[in-house]
Parts: sequence; C-alpha cells; structure tokens
Amino acid sequence: MLDTIDAVMAALRDNDARPYGRPRTVTAEELVDAADRFDDTGLRAMALLELMEAYEYDGERSKAPVVFARVLKLWDADRGSFGEWASQQVFWRFKWVATSLLGTPDVPLASVRRWHGEMRDRYRAAGHGLQPYYAQRFHLAAHIGEDVQDAYELWAARPRTELSDCHACEVRAAASHLVRQGDDAAALDAWRPVLSGESTCAEEPHVSHAQALLPLLRQGRLDEARSSHLVGYRFARGKSGLVRSVGQHIEFCALSGNEPRGLEILAENRDLFGVTGDPSGQLDFLTGVEVLIAGLARAGHGELTVSGPPGRSWTVDTLLAHLRTEADALAARFDARNGTAAVGSRRRDRLARRPLLAEPLALGVRASAAPELAAVPVVPAVPVREVEPEPEDFGALVLRARELQLLGHPDADRLWRRIGERFTAGGEAEVTGAADPDRVGTAGQLRAELAERRAHAALDREDWEEGAAELRGAGDLFEREGLAGRALAARTRALVAVLVGNDPGDGDASDEDKDGDGDGSGGSDAAGTARAVDWAALDAALALADELAAAPGGPALADDDYLVVLQCRAYAAHHELVLALPEPPEEPPAEQAGRFARTVTAYREAAAARGSVRRLTVARQYAADVAARQGRITEAAEELRTVIAELEQAGQPWHTPRAYGLLGQALLQNGEQAEAVEVLHRALAAAARWADESYPFAATYLMAGHASAHLGDTDAAIRALSEAAGRFDRKGPAGAGDAARTRLQLADLLSTADRPADAVAVLESVLADAAAAGPEDRLFAQARLDLARGLFTLDEYRDSAEEYLRLATALEGWTEDLHLRTMVAAEAAVALALADRWEAAHAARSRALAAQEQWPQTGPVSAMLRQFARLVVQQEGPDGLEQALARLAEADAVRERAEPEADAWYLRASVHYERARAYAVADRYEEALTEADLAITAYEAGGERAETPRAEAVRLAALIEGTDLGRPAAARQRLAAAVERCRAYGLEEAAEILADLRERLAD
Repeated sequence: MLDTIDAVMAALRDNDARPYGRPRTVTAEELVDAADRFDDTGLRAMALLELMEAYEYDGERSKAPVVFARVLKLWDADRGSFGEWASQQVFWRFKWVATSLLGTPDVPLASVRRWHGEMRDRYRAAGHGLQPYYAQRFHLAAHIGEDVQDAYELWAARPRTELSDCHACEVRAAASHLVRQGDDAAALDAWRPVLSGESTCAEEPHVSHAQALLPLLRQGRLDEARSSHLVGYRFARGKSGLVRSVGQHIEFCALSGNEPRGLEILAENRDLFGVTGDPSGQLDFLTGVEVLIAGLARAGHGELTVSGPPGRSWTVDTLLAHLRTEADALAARFDARNGTAAVGSRRRDRLARRPLLAEPLALGVRASAAPELAAVPVVPAVPVREVEPEPEDFGALVLRARELQLLGHPDADRLWRRIGERFTAGGEAEVTGAADPDRVGTAGQLRAELAERRAHAALDREDWEEGAAELRGAGDLFEREGLAGRALAARTRALVAVLVGNDPGDGDASDEDKDGDGDGSGGSDAAGTARAVDWAALDAALALADELAAAPGGPALADDDYLVVLQCRAYAAHHELVLALPEPPEEPPAEQAGRFARTVTAYREAAAARGSVRRLTVARQYAADVAARQGRITEAAEELRTVIAELEQAGQPWHTPRAYGLLGQALLQNGEQAEAVEVLHRALAAAARWADESYPFAATYLMAGHASAHLGDTDAAIRALSEAAGRFDRKGPAGAGDAARTRLQLADLLSTADRPADAVAVLESVLADAAAAGPEDRLFAQARLDLARGLFTLDEYRDSAEEYLRLATALEGWTEDLHLRTMVAAEAAVALALADRWEAAHAARSRALAAQEQWPQTGPVSAMLRQFARLVVQQEGPDGLEQALARLAEADAVRERAEPEADAWYLRASVHYERARAYAVADRYEEALTEADLAITAYEAGGERAETPRAEAVRLAALIEGTDLGRPAAARQRLAAAVERCRAYGLEEAAEILADLRERLAD
C-alpha cells in the first residue's frame, strides 16, 4: 500500500533497483501519481526524477522535457525541499532535456537553442561552469552539420566541471567527432581508455563498442572488432534505450560478411521497430537494418523471409521497401527542421557502404538464422590466382572440364557447374551443336558425368548416403552408354563413400584424393556401429577391373579408372586399419596391417607405372598418415615433404594443401607447434589460392588454433578457433557437433585470457541450439555449466542462477557423474544468494547438503557455506553473526564427514579465516584474532601452495590486532616476519601488500 510517504519512498528505492525497461517505466509512472497525493515537494521531485530516468533509458526520451518542466516548477517554488542528490540532478538533467529536444524533429530548432540559453543562464546563476553548455552546443552543431569544428574546440578546450558528462562519455563524443572527420586511427587512439575498460560508466564501454565497430574494421583491427561486437551486443540486446547501438551492430554484421548473424540480431530485437520516443535513435536503427537488408537484396535474396515490425510477415524485398519509406521520411523531417541536409546525407553515406572484407570475419558465435546464407557467404571467396577461362563452345567446355578433372584441378568444379547450367537450359542440343560432338560423346554420358558431380557435392557437404546413391546412379548411366570402365569406377567409389563419415582418418577416397573434415560423427548405422568394409565387393571390383584392362582389342577402362578402383581399396584398408590401431607403441593387428600394406603397395606401383603423380602422392599420404598414428612422426614428415616436392615438380601445386595439412597435423602431434602453425597456414593459403571448395578448412583452422594456444599466442588461437567454428557452421547439421565443441574450446580460451564477456557471448550461441539436445547431451551440459560460471564472473548473478537451475533440471535425467548434482546445487545456491534471492538460495543450499550425503563434493559445498557466512554478515552486520557461525559449523561438519582429502588443510583453514572475519564484523575481536591465528596454523599444512592464502590470513590478523585491538607493535612484528616469508617464496605482490600495511600501522 502506497498510503504513506515512507511507503512511496521505499517503492521508489525498489524500482530504482530494477533493470531499465517497460515494467520499471510503468511503475515509475504509477509512483508519480502516488507521490502527487502528498503535499511533499521532496517526494514529488524524487518520483519525477525517477520517471525521467526510466524514460531516458527505455527509449522514451521525447517524454522527458514534460516531466522535467514539472521538476523545474517544484525547484523554483521550493528548492529548499530538494536534497543534495536531487539538487545536483536538476542541473544534470538539463543535458538530458537538451538531447531529447535535439533528437525529436517536431521540436523547432529555435526551441532547442532557447533551451540551451536557459541551461546557460541557470548554470551561471548557480555558479556552475559552462563546459556542459558548450558540449550541448557542439552536439547541436554536429547534428545539423554547421560550424562543427568551432563548436568542438569551444567545448574541448574548456576544463571539466562536476556537471560535465563522465570521462568515458566525453571520450566517446570526441572519438565520434574524429570518425566523422574521417580519422579512424586518431578516433581509436582516443577511444583506448574506454574500449580497454579503464574508463567506464553505466553505458560505457558498451555504447563505444558499437560506435567503434566500423573504424576497427576499416583499420584492419579485426580481433578488436570481433570482441567489441561480442561484448557490446550482449549489453545492448533488447534494450530500447540502446536502439541506436543495436542498429550499429546489425550494420557491422552486414559489412563484415556476417549476414546470418545480422538477421538473428534483427529477429531478437524486432520489438525495437516500435520505439517511437527516440526518433534520432530510431532513424539510426532503421538505417543500420537497411544496410543489411539492402545488401541481401543486391545479392538476390529478395524472397528470403526475415524479421520486421511485429504484426505481419516480411521478406527482404518487402522490408526493404518499408525501411526506405519510413527512414527516408524521418530523415527528411530532421533536415526540414534543421534547415540543412546533414541528417539525410549521413544516412545516404551509410547506405552506400559495402562489405569491407573479402572473407567473412569469423565471430566465434553461431547464427541460426537463414542457414542458406550461412552455407554460402554473400561475399563469395575468390581464388587469389588467374582462374581457368570458360570456353564459349560447349564441346570445348566439356573437354576442358574433363582434362582438369583428370588432373584433380579445383577449377574443374566450376566448369562442371557451368556445364550443368547450360545442359539443363539447352538439353541435347548443346551436345549435338558442339564443335566436336564425337569427342564430347553422348548426352547420356554427360548425364552420368553430371550425376558424378552431384555425388561429389553431396559428399563435400557430408551427405554420405546421397553421395553413394548418386554414384550408383552414375554407374548405371555409364553402363547404358557402354562405358564399363567409368561405370565400375563410380560403383567402386559408392562402396567406400558410406565409410567416409565414420572415418577417423579424415580421408575421403570417394572424391579421389580429397580428404574430408569428418571426425567420426557420421557414417554409422542406426545402432551407432561403424560399417564394415565390403571386401567381397571390392575384390570383385578389382577382378572386373583386371578383366576390363586385359580385354581383347584394347582395355575397356582408362588408366585413371583402374587407379580409382585401387585407390578405393587402399582407402578402405586405411579406414579399417585406423579403426583397429592400438595406442603406440603396441603393434597394429597383423590382418589389417597386412591388407593395408598390400593394397597401398599395389596402388603406388600401379600409379607409378602409369605415370600418375597425383595418384602416387595419395598412396604416400595414406602411408604417412598411418606412420604418424603409430608414432613414427619423423618417417611421416619425410614422406609428406616428399609428396609436396613431387607435386610441385609435376606442376600440380593445387594438391599440396592436403599434404601440408597432414604434415602440420603430424608436427602438432610431435609437439613441434611453431613449425606446425607455419605449415598449417601454408595449407590454408594454398587452399585459398586454388579456391578448393572441398578442402577441410574447418579442421585445419582447428589444428592451427590448438598449436597457437600451445605456443601462448592467444590472439592467433582465438582467430583460428573462431574461423574453425564458422567453417563447421557452413556444413549445416553435419557440422553442428564439431562447431559446438570448437566453441567450447574457444570459450575456455577466452576465459583463460581474462575475456569473460566474450566467452559468455560464445557460450550463449552454443546454447541457442540446446533445445534440440536430449537430457543426456553432455556437450550442452558442459556449455551451460561454463555459461553459468561465466555469468557469475561478470556479476550477472540472477542470469547465472537461472543457468545453474536449468542445468540442475537436465542433470536429473543422468545416471552417471551424479556428483555433478551436488556441485551444481552448491554453485547455484551462491549465485542465488548474490542475486538477493535468499529463499531460493537456502532451498538450493539444502539440496546441496542432501546431495553431499550421496555424491560428495566437499570442496564446492564447503565454499558455498563459507560464502553464505560472508554474505550474511555483509548484509546484516553483527545481527548476522549467529547465522554465519551456523553455516561455518556446517562447513566443518561436511569436511569431517567426508573422505579424507588431499586439500583438507585448505578447507579447515578457510573456515577459520571466514569465522575470523565474521567475529570481526560483530566487534568480537579477541575471538576473531584467535580464529585468524588458527587459520594461519592450518595453512602451514598446505606447504608452498598455501603461502598466498596464509599471507592473507596474516594480513587479516594484523588488521584486527593492530587496529581493532590497539596492539600495533605486535601487529607490525607479525607483518615483518610475514613479509620476509613471502619474499623467500617469491610472492612479491603479497609482500608489498603486507609491507604497506606495516607502514600504515606505524603511522
């Protein structure tokens, strides 16, 4: 009931603690009505100021001037009733009103200038400096595009005052001016203290992260751009008060090649289309969205379904028309009010921007929107070399494609796609009308070859069953045309295609010598077991190949078709052996090892006899891979270097990326990370040069990330893992598991690098797919645990607690690792307590204690109870002592009932330490000192590992002894001994802290 002044004040305090948004704004409006029922100027002023703040951060800035007019009326009538804070806020909020008036096109420019004059006069009368007034003059000049530099210098040259915007906000304003001047480098230098987190406020560095995105891209500072997007968008997401920032993040996605991510952000924020209380911010939002949507329209995606204003469905084309109409009209209103073309000109400049990168910037987060775009970037990769020209004559086109296919040249894929397009459009007329129809062959042969290409495409996207079916179909078509050798080669490929998805060796014999990205996630039957190699069929294929090769009147199959049969057999033997390999140095099974040796030798000898360097090097790569897996790294590396040299000498460098990739893998396995990184990047560069679409980019980036992490090159590792995750995404559902696992590694790396906000953004994207996971999906459980801990690190305790509770629900279905229930309940309890949800926190504590009896996790449970004790005395002071001591007694009991642990000393000492703190808060200093001494003694049992917490216990004991008990000499003596001990153990920071305290006690 809001029937007393105290009740309304309490409600105002409660509302002030709520997050900004519609619920807080509605409550603030109700509290103004409640305050108006009392003849209390101070109360009414506080309610109005709370409402004004709610409008400011809820996208309703245009309502602020009316509210502030009421505040000023109360101020002029009874300023003595305004407290110190409210009095300061009266002058502070002149700036808010100035921003609101400037951002509303219906307010005449003369009115904006009159308000500036009112602000100046009132500041002067109150004795305040005029720097904030000149800041508003600068913002006006920047908005209308007149006398900008003069206004900037008038503001920037003046000293800051107590009413100036905070340092972080002023840095943002100065940096944004430099961006508008075209000096991105200087802007980013100015932004450094904000973007680094040194200078912050309620909105910073998050707003600056959004504004700095494009300058970072233009300057090639891609790692920082990635981080600014991940960290900044998390803060802006769904907040109507940050509608401008959301638009900037969407624009960044469009210009960095991350259109699917941009569409996902648009879908998450579609309610922002309804923000009408901040016209300037709304215009920036609409323009940022239009940059994305217009780019999709130019790329031919006009019919793609996208999110737009609620209430109807939208496509790219329909949303683009809506955006142009709304945003053009809004910009025109601003320009008409301002009497300049500045607003419209800035909008047109933004719309003229085009993607800034040749390749999409890997962000490390998954975008589930528009998977058809994720598979094919809007900015396609182009080979960094001269590409094979496409002959105009259809016959010449077919013949050249066959030549390139025989060489395994990556341009063959592009020519075959063109052949398919022309054959589909022109039919048999294309064949009969060719300049050399006899060499081209029949339309039936061409249909068979195109079926082969479809098979290769299916296998590239890891659709093994479809690939095998297409190969079998191609074999039937070749046979109808009397091409028995081609038919046999296609059917033999089909025999091994279904093995590829379950290939732990990342090999793909079905696409001749191209390795796949698979990690064993596919290619198994319904029961989840690996398919056995059909050696009877492969033996029959070899027998038929030998028969066709020896046919009277000349061979009935080409040399390369014969080699395809041998390669498929070698691949199958490689696959079988790798599955059976034991850990080195044990010998491999004789049967599989013997078959592998025979098939690879036969393949190698036949390739050498027929002069096929390409096939010969594939045989060498199989042998090198097996050698590496058996620990014979030097042998494998020498073999692969020979492969690379032979391919270069033969003029077939487009085959070297896979050999480089295997060599990098072998070096990484051997602990030679530095050389592995160099070789893996050679592989990636060569694959990009030749635009080899089937190259396993994702797996190679993943290995490069691991190697860089081992070398301590965290930035390079983050780049590589982000790229790997994005590449796995392009493979659709087949790559989802690999993408999620890679992102877990990326998040762990980011956390280790003290970038928890980046890690949380990555983990949130992993869990966006968790709805499809079963209750026992451990991958998503690990992601949720990491996310809960990451949110806890960011002090987002309420969200952390929610993730812990979701995880606890998932764990209910588990039959193994039941100790996790205890750990999760304990960590959830602490998060709930820090989120001030004490009833739920105590319930979680009870669950953790009950679980401890069945599935002990003594460390986490003891930490929970110690944290509860600390929080109780922090919140309740001496009144919380009894409850705190009860929690610490529970911690001792948990330790005593548990199995003896190696770290029992730590648990015992930590409880004594917390008990000392609790007694000190309750002014029971002798007992506090006794407990601190017990903690110091208990830490002795931990050896060198315990020296850092022991030093902290000494610090606490000295504070109690020297300050609270008035015995500084004894405290200084204690500290002197501790300083020497810390230095002896190399703990210089701890020694400095203790030495500083000793000096302060001397004073």
